[in-house]
Amino acid sequence: MKGFGVHTSMWTMRWDAEGAARAIAAAKASGMDFLEIALLDPSSTDAALGRRLLEQAGLPAVCSLGLPQAVWASHNPDGAIAFLTLALDRCAGLGALALTGVTYGGIGERSGLPPTTAELDNVARVIDAAARIARGHGLAFGIEPVNRYETHLINTAAQGVAMIERVGADNLFLHLDTYHMNIEEKGAANGIIAGRDHLRYIHLSESDRGTPGEGTCDWDEIFGALAAIGFEGGLAMESFVNMPPEIAHGLSVWRPVADSAEEVIGRGLPFLRNKARQYGLIERERGAA
Repeated sequence: MKGFGVHTSMWTMRWDAEGAARAIAAAKASGMDFLEIALLDPSSTDAALGRRLLEQAGLPAVCSLGLPQAVWASHNPDGAIAFLTLALDRCAGLGALALTGVTYGGIGERSGLPPTTAELDNVARVIDAAARIARGHGLAFGIEPVNRYETHLINTAAQGVAMIERVGADNLFLHLDTYHMNIEEKGAANGIIAGRDHLRYIHLSESDRGTPGEGTCDWDEIFGALAAIGFEGGLAMESFVNMPPEIAHGLSVWRPVADSAEEVIGRGLPFLRNKARQYGLIERERGAA
């Protein structure tokens, strides 16, 4: 998980033959180092086909997901473990490096109260089991804190670190997201510093989930903090342009965040690449000024 990548939501949220071919071709054409695959329905994923397409393109992959409501870890840990077992099998079949995201719960899981001891105990049990299964596949397993409107369980880098250190598995890592940090952290740099010992992956997403550089995220603070901690993990561009209704509901995406994927890629991607180069997080292309 190194270099610059992109989430498949830029072009599709369905990892079927058509969606896979479109996303892989577009990511390759954009010069990405890896692709983040939204593995929302592991049971319908043709891992062999996806792996063949990825290998033909020479494109490494990371998979991500949120748990469906029926198997939210806080209330149905056995169901969550079964779902993640299948997801990790498909992830390994795709030849991916890791499974990450809201792996501890659901997008839109809100009780209206702080997480209970019982809920966090269930989450820890699920993460511990999933990390062991992931290790058996040679995979890393990530935890992504998300904002209070999407879950009441893990919202900040410090909370993510606390869960990782509670479980203690050596293949667990923290996955931050600038959109969520813009809401929850007392400054993005503070979140990055709090997570520095476990941070291996970050979503680069604007404050409105649209075109990076055209919102209120402080990108100099973000990239400066990443450089200060010596971050060497994956930098994944994430903007939600193509959303199925069930995911749009959980993310509260009621209106278009950009006119098109072409707009986000055409304006947002150069902006983020320039910032990453400015702070030494990716290499300057040969021949560039």
